Amino acid sequence: MIERLKQFFAPDNNEPVKPDAHQLTVAATALMVQLSRVDNDEDQSELRTIVDFAVRSQEVTREEAEEILSDALAQADDSTSLYEFTGLINEHLDQLEKQALLESIWRVAFADGRIDKYEEHLIRRMADLLHLNHREYMQARHRAEGQN
Repeated sequence: MIERLKQFFAPDNNEPVKPDAHQLTVAATALMVQLSRVDNDEDQSELRTIVDFAVRSQEVTREEAEEILSDALAQADDSTSLYEFTGLINEHLDQLEKQALLESIWRVAFADGRIDKYEEHLIRRMADLLHLNHREYMQARHRAEGQN
C-alpha cells in the first residue's frame, strides 16, 4: 500500500495526477501512523483513533481503514518523508480542512492519555509543513484535548 502511494506521488510519467479522496485519506493516515510510532510505544488506543479518523472521513470502510493502517505499520520503518504526504495535502485541502486534520492528529496523540515530547515536536513539524500558524496549531490542540 505504501509503495503504491509512493508511486502516486512520483509517477513514472510527468503528467500531473489528481488524487481522489481515498488517496488523501491514506496520506492523512500515514501522518498519524508516523505520530503513533514516534514515542516507540505503539498504543492500541492511538491505532483505534487512526482507524476511527479514516472511517469518519467517510472515504473508507472500517475494513479498508484497518488494511491501510496495517500496511502503513508494516512499512513504518521505511524512510518515508513527511513531505510526500504534507505536499499532497497542501495541494488539495484548504486551510480549514488542514486545521481539522491537525485536530485529528492531536486526537491520536491524546488517545493514550499523555503527550510525549517527541509527539509534540512531530505535530509542530507537521503543522509547519501544512502551513498552519501557531494560533491554528494551538486551537487544534485545545479542540482535540477538549474531546478526550
